[in-house]
Amino acid sequence: MRLMLVAVSANSQLSGVTRHTANLARCLLLHSSIEAIHLIVAPWEQQMLREAIALEDPRLHIHCVHLDSYSLARNMWYYFDLPAIAAQLDAQVVHLAYPAPLNRRKLPCPAIVTVHDLYPWDIPENFGFPKVVFNRLILRQCLRGADGLACVSDATVERLRAMERPEVASKAVRIYNCVEPHRARAGRSPLPQSRNGPFLLCVAQHRRNKNVVLALRTLARMLREKAVQPEMQLVIVGIPGPETASIHRFIETARIGQNVLLLSGISEAELQWCYRNCEALLAPSLMEGFGLPVAEGLLAGARVVCSDIAPFRELGGNRCRYFALAEDEEGFARAIRAALEEPRRGPVALPQMTGKAIAADSMALYRRVVGAAETAGIAGSSAVVA
Repeated sequence: MRLMLVAVSANSQLSGVTRHTANLARCLLLHSSIEAIHLIVAPWEQQMLREAIALEDPRLHIHCVHLDSYSLARNMWYYFDLPAIAAQLDAQVVHLAYPAPLNRRKLPCPAIVTVHDLYPWDIPENFGFPKVVFNRLILRQCLRGADGLACVSDATVERLRAMERPEVASKAVRIYNCVEPHRARAGRSPLPQSRNGPFLLCVAQHRRNKNVVLALRTLARMLREKAVQPEMQLVIVGIPGPETASIHRFIETARIGQNVLLLSGISEAELQWCYRNCEALLAPSLMEGFGLPVAEGLLAGARVVCSDIAPFRELGGNRCRYFALAEDEEGFARAIRAALEEPRRGPVALPQMTGKAIAADSMALYRRVVGAAETAGIAGSSAVVA
């Protein structure tokens, strides 16, 4: 199988999509049927993805395409330039790491897209107006044009079925993100020496669905009530975004700057150090497609306190402390206190998310769409067009 894996995005720092791409490439290289993986990246992603994959394999070829970083340039590249690159590389399958404009009629082979979430419909505040309008159009066009949809959780599959017509939803299968215990136990602390005390961890981009301000409100409440040590820190690891201003505003208003540390751009090893050394991982999301930090926290043996939403239940089962979003910071604080009183459970096994399992599921999807194209006799056909 000759796979073209496309990861061209705006991300210049590790994000959920970036890490999904690196994990997928690494696990697919475990499969003997992979002849070549052509990973297509933007210039600002190349070194970051190479380091995240951290694997030397002659079948992996990283190609850097040159384009401007603004969204219109990226969207035009996906629609107009990607098909020619797929033809040049003689790809049998093109796999987009996230939904992007898809010129299915020009592609010489079937196309798969990973569906992480349906945020353009479900939480427009993540994008703002009018940007959300274009994101909705791109998402729908891509879902309808693709030959297969790899949804990252059962919850995402169910949401897709509720939002899309049956012929689109029928293309969806659940393929979890590949999440395995980090191989390197060593890792340096990304915390300044002056902040080298107990800390709670929240791994979240500054977007509305991540509900970071709730974590800050809860910390402020617990400090006032002396429910945690006065030196307790909340370390928030994530790329700045639409909620950054609100986060800074709350920190200043609540006067908790000495107890909050905002980090971004840290390495994979530093992030794993945070998982292993935090007092608890907090995940108060309003909604998620998967919940990578919850899975990684469990694998690292962290206490996990998270909102009671379907994707987190799917990942965490009875191994997390849940709180109802309707309970706001009172319920969140109660769940954190309970978690801190419990002993650490140690690393949790997630066999359904191992590289071997994800490689097998992905190859089954690739073979299905390639077989369907061969049966149809037209490699570039698609059952549904936008």
